Amino acid sequence: MPQAASAPLPPVLRPSEPPRRSLAELADVFDAATTSDLSGIEVRGVTLATGDLREGELFVAVQGANRHGAEVADVAISKGAVAVLTDAVGAAALSGAGVPVLVVDDPRARLGAISAWVYGTGADGDLPPILAVTGTNGKTSVTHLMQGILHGLGVVTGLSSTAERHIAGQVVPSRLTTPEASEVHALLALMTEREVGAILLEVSAQALTRHRVDGIRFDVAGFTNLSHDHLDDYGDMATYLEAKLQLFREGRSRRAVVVVDQPEGVEVASRSEIPVVTILTPEIATDPDVPADWRVDLVGETPDGVTFTLTGPAGALTTTVPVIGPHMASNAALAIVMLLEAGFEWRRISDLIGGARIDAHLPGRIQRLSGARGPALYLDFGHSPDAFEKTLSAVRRVTPGSVIMVCGANGDRDTTKRADMGRAAALGSDIVVFTDQHPRSEDPAAIRAALVAGALDADPHAVIHQVTPPEDAIAFAVTLAGEQDAILWAGPGHQHYREIAGVRTPFDAEAAARSALRAGGWPMPD
Repeated sequence: MPQAASAPLPPVLRPSEPPRRSLAELADVFDAATTSDLSGIEVRGVTLATGDLREGELFVAVQGANRHGAEVADVAISKGAVAVLTDAVGAAALSGAGVPVLVVDDPRARLGAISAWVYGTGADGDLPPILAVTGTNGKTSVTHLMQGILHGLGVVTGLSSTAERHIAGQVVPSRLTTPEASEVHALLALMTEREVGAILLEVSAQALTRHRVDGIRFDVAGFTNLSHDHLDDYGDMATYLEAKLQLFREGRSRRAVVVVDQPEGVEVASRSEIPVVTILTPEIATDPDVPADWRVDLVGETPDGVTFTLTGPAGALTTTVPVIGPHMASNAALAIVMLLEAGFEWRRISDLIGGARIDAHLPGRIQRLSGARGPALYLDFGHSPDAFEKTLSAVRRVTPGSVIMVCGANGDRDTTKRADMGRAAALGSDIVVFTDQHPRSEDPAAIRAALVAGALDADPHAVIHQVTPPEDAIAFAVTLAGEQDAILWAGPGHQHYREIAGVRTPFDAEAAARSALRAGGWPMPD
């Protein structure tokens, strides 16, 4: 059988008029050793990847998981790299490279500062407000809600989320939640070139511990929550929390807004080294009596959204977030208060969304695909136990009939959460259909087995099916659903591929879901 074509990787974005910086000055500023004459050589960008390199750029060769970047420096040079920056090990392999080789200790740790210097995007640069959101879940929702409000205020925005990159109206898919430092700073330079009025970034734990946002000082940092995820990287929840806390240190951010619905949020607020404003949603908080500056009270819920009142020092407003779930009201409140802390006026925000719906598109976040008749079908990116629990609860609150869940777990990622994902799926739904998502190098049947084991451990009588591939799973789920029921398909969200044995295979979950509903005889919106 021929192998499916691999889905193309999204492009790396750079300013259309890249800077010209002196290589000799770069070496002097960053105390880089070299035996070459650097006179007259200019650098027009920075990259770690030969596939992304453009003529005139500096290629940074670092030690990777499997090999050293110096091994492919010849490719970078053939594509127009004017110099290579590396460590002592890389330099030893690059004698006679044909271009200057600059040597520093731990080039990956220096990449952010070097990229900021080359692109002029450091803390002393002429940049618009930069707002960063971290937390296990909700980062994408918060950034896109902020963007929706800003657009309503007439502000041109730049955005980088797990789902998409937006630059003054241009939209491209994302590769990583937070890209490498060289790409982040190139993106900031492009956003500045296009005169955006605010920059909104998701910041993952890996971005903080792997130096991807080094060289940036955020004007406002937001925290959503912390739950079981990424323990393949951090080992335990305490270490995972420490990674997130880096965003709330002096020199990294100026101000913070923290949701204190969990003990972890209370800890972030108490340990922050920068001024903090807090938000509490009593209905979903572990301790509803925790003191907070802002309070979120739910007013009403429908299958199309949640209405809530936000009350705090600046006043009160009642608005509706266009997705279901009390946690989405919390996300919207965080978006609003972060904008307020960034200097946008409360009166203008209140006039825009008070008594109205927030006009925002949240790609693949509890996205309702079904029509006015038939079972409600929601597509979501959730891929952690906490995300399953919250989203299933949100669906249950607006569903008169049964809740059916279709889900899988990703291969080559945190295996310790799979049993808890199965548990959450079984306890939160009436029927579970386990399928495959990104098996990567793993056996998909073994991944599903871990989910099933967790589900049966939670409820030995749980109604469980295993159906693969995923387009067959969603079609099967539709055959189980009646008009008063709901289907939650968690995992694919905004993504348009599945990663199978190292190949990104094109896949459209939204199209598969709509096709399944039509095949089931349910009318679909145009």
